[in-house]
Amino acid sequence: MIGIIDYGMGNLFSVSKALERLNVPYFISDEKERLMNASGLILPGVGSFKDAMVQLNESGLAEMIKQYAKTGKPLLGICLGMQLLFEDSEENGRSKGLCLLPGHVNRFSGQTKDGVAYKVPHMGWNKLHFTRSSSILNLLVEDYVYFVHSYYVNVSDAEVIIANCYYDVEVPAVVGKRNIFGMQFHPEKSGQLGMELLRNFTEMIRKG
Repeated sequence: MIGIIDYGMGNLFSVSKALERLNVPYFISDEKERLMNASGLILPGVGSFKDAMVQLNESGLAEMIKQYAKTGKPLLGICLGMQLLFEDSEENGRSKGLCLLPGHVNRFSGQTKDGVAYKVPHMGWNKLHFTRSSSILNLLVEDYVYFVHSYYVNVSDAEVIIANCYYDVEVPAVVGKRNIFGMQFHPEKSGQLGMELLRNFTEMIRKG
């Protein structure tokens, strides 16, 4: 069963409803022992990186997530949850993340280039471009997904990037290394492709 981590800053409703549409059993919890026993975990997130890390550290969930990652069971971060998987963020002053993936979270510049105004936040539909094969992309084709974010990850290892999009800079949109995955967009709000990405993640869990 999939555990959705409740640390007070995630869009639990939309993620849980997406899993229900996929007929995938799940539970929502902040109990570390119960979450450690899940067959897969989802770390959602809405809001500030720094505030999220305070919540995770003070609750002990940050250390639990790090220990869970070592088990080899699948872990997925969504939107802010993806950013938290990386080393640090400059949002509201530099703060340390979970350090499960190599990279740093930076703010979009908000510049205008070639007559195009790249407003902050990056909000709306943008097309994914697959950069390498991965089980989370199994049988999928490139399409549009829905983003809402003011910060993006500047990854330190290009091999971590599974798919990207362009918004002022190349934005890592799907990342992964071993059992750890992240999606910068909201798959639960991204139509068929978003749901198929979630389905592929749950299939990885089902197959062990």
